[in-house]
Amino acid sequence: MTPEAAPTPRDEVLDAFRAQLRALTDGDTDALDDLLADGSTLTHMTGYVQPKQEWLAQIREGRFDYHSIVDLDVEVDGDTARMVGRTVTDATVYGTRADWRLQLTVDYAYENDAWIVVGSAASTW
Repeated sequence: MTPEAAPTPRDEVLDAFRAQLRALTDGDTDALDDLLADGSTLTHMTGYVQPKQEWLAQIREGRFDYHSIVDLDVEVDGDTARMVGRTVTDATVYGTRADWRLQLTVDYAYENDAWIVVGSAASTW
């Protein structure tokens, strides 16, 4: 039996992103709180830079309800990583459900033996 190779940093970042996707589609803001750095921000396609706690509060209030999101690819450079890709995200935003054509950029840092989101940005494509 051949031993399995240890996961690469790229694999670990993809696992962290998939955990974030699961938390988003499950509406699990406690898990999201753990996966996002305290100073993490989300830059919306409107250009608004939203602090982590405000975004989580809006998810809890039902203003953002994520239904499905497509996986992306990632590049790792030491203790930082950047994921960039295009998705069609099925989400309800302020009561309007739509398939949002988004280009996402998600920045990660490796801290305390885990990859956490330090910032993300969404724009249309």
